[in-house]
Amino acid sequence: MQWTEIAIHTTHEAVEAVSYILEQAGASGVVIEDATDLTKEREDMYGEMYALDANDFPAEGVIVKAYLSEEKATADNFAQIKAAVTNLTSFGLAIGKNEVTITEVHEEDWANAWKQYYHPVRISERFTVVPSWEVYEKQQDNELIIELDPGMAFGTGTHPTTVLCLQSLEKYLQPNEEVVDIGTGSGVLSIGAALLGAKTVHALDLDEVAVRSARENIALNKVDHLIEVHHGNLLDTVEKPADVVVANILADIILSFTDDAFKVVKPGGLYITSGIIGAKRAEVEQGLVKSGFVLVETMEMEDWVAITARKPE
Repeated sequence: MQWTEIAIHTTHEAVEAVSYILEQAGASGVVIEDATDLTKEREDMYGEMYALDANDFPAEGVIVKAYLSEEKATADNFAQIKAAVTNLTSFGLAIGKNEVTITEVHEEDWANAWKQYYHPVRISERFTVVPSWEVYEKQQDNELIIELDPGMAFGTGTHPTTVLCLQSLEKYLQPNEEVVDIGTGSGVLSIGAALLGAKTVHALDLDEVAVRSARENIALNKVDHLIEVHHGNLLDTVEKPADVVVANILADIILSFTDDAFKVVKPGGLYITSGIIGAKRAEVEQGLVKSGFVLVETMEMEDWVAITARKPE
């Protein structure tokens, strides 16, 4: 299958806005190449995720990349993306170079080229994410291994937002609880919930490629009897309340349906959200409280935030 990569050279300030524009244009996720990642000091709690190559990063600023299917890769769509990014200046955002590059990519090439950088990584006290092509032996009895082949689904399990969500699930999810995973991507959070003892998991994603990838990964981890994956937008396919709802998506999207999320969470249940940059933390917290949630904990990793909130009994 043919895909088109669109790469936008912008600023740190505009990353989330540019990412949102690309999501709205049909991308199921983005890749962020940030020049500061090469010099950033990280807390080495669970080991390095992968080695960074300076040749993959811009000399300055940030490059935001997205991959569009053939039906989305139209001249009109690209023109709308460019216009929307340029228009960000009217909202007071600096957009930097605003250079746009468009490249044709074969799915097989895209899906396999990065595998040399992706190795088993311990991301919490119990979870280790292991690429499906690697051989790995448990290091301790209670370790939980998530085997993953992200393919085109933008979810290696090692991004800070995913790590924060898995750590929150590990901390708060109780055995036999029912879970909803909004924007499941590669299915990593659904798999994590199932391994922690969830009774059922209702996973959903708007992107059909993600749905297919999630189903494959769920079967790979032998938890397909616990997880149903649906093609749908936000909570459209959810028909009954859940003990835990987890959403690892963009802050602006989280804010757009906090009232609906409140209705889906059972009284006393939890809503775990991430995909939130630090600058949006207060706004998301306020939105959750306004909808009726009580804030339980906010966790941070690098520039990202995950918020756990409870629906009162």
